[in-house]
Amino acid sequence: MYQPKIYRYKDKGMTGAILAGGKSKRMGFNKAFIEVNGQSIIQRIISVMRDTFCNVMVVTNKNNVLDYAALDVRVVADIYKERGSLGGIYTAIFHSSSQYCFVAACDMPFLNSGIINNMLKSIDKHEAVVPYINGRYHPLHAVYSKSCLKPIEKMIENGDLKITNLYNNIKTRKLDESFFKSNNTLSFVENINRLEDLQKISETAEISTATKSPIRSTLHEKE
Repeated sequence: MYQPKIYRYKDKGMTGAILAGGKSKRMGFNKAFIEVNGQSIIQRIISVMRDTFCNVMVVTNKNNVLDYAALDVRVVADIYKERGSLGGIYTAIFHSSSQYCFVAACDMPFLNSGIINNMLKSIDKHEAVVPYINGRYHPLHAVYSKSCLKPIEKMIENGDLKITNLYNNIKTRKLDESFFKSNNTLSFVENINRLEDLQKISETAEISTATKSPIRSTLHEKE
C-alpha cells in the first residue's frame, strides 16, 4: 500500500536555535531550568527541535555558557554583547549551518514540532516567517534567513534593537490566527515572564498526558 512521504526538515539539514541569553530579572532565576513533570523547559525544547532539525544550538551570553554544558547540545555565545533578543537572533543566524534558522525562546513550554514544520513549509521566498497572534508579532517563535544578517547588523549599529522594525526592511510572511486554525490552541507562543505565568501554566491540561504535577523552579547555583 502506498505510504505518503513525510517531509522532515531534519533530513534537509535545517537549524533550530534556542535563545537563552535573557537575564530573567522579573523571575529571579533562570527560566530555562523551570521543571515540568521532571523535565526542564529547555530540555523539552531541545527534544522537540531534535525531532525536527538536523542541527540544534543554544545561544546565550558569554557568562552563561557553562550553565548549559550538561545539556549535550551545541552552545554559542552572543556575538554582540548586551544587544538583547535581536543580538541573539543575529548570533543564531550567523552560526546556522543552513539558509534558514528557526528561533525560539528558552521559556516556551508548549513548543510544537507540527506547528514548526507547517511554518517551515510556508517559507517560500520570504526572509522571515513570524506568527502574528492576538494583535502582535511573536519574533521568538519564528524563522529567519541568512539574508537577515546585514539588516540586523545595520539596526544594531544604529542602536535600534526592536525586532519588529526588522520586518519593515525584509520580505516577511505574517502568519495570523487563520494559519493556525487547525490547532486546538495557540499556547505554543506562550512563554514565562512572571511568577503568575507559572501558576497559569501549572493549571493548563497540556502540561502532561499523564498525572499532572506542579511546576517547580530549579535553581542551578554556582559552586
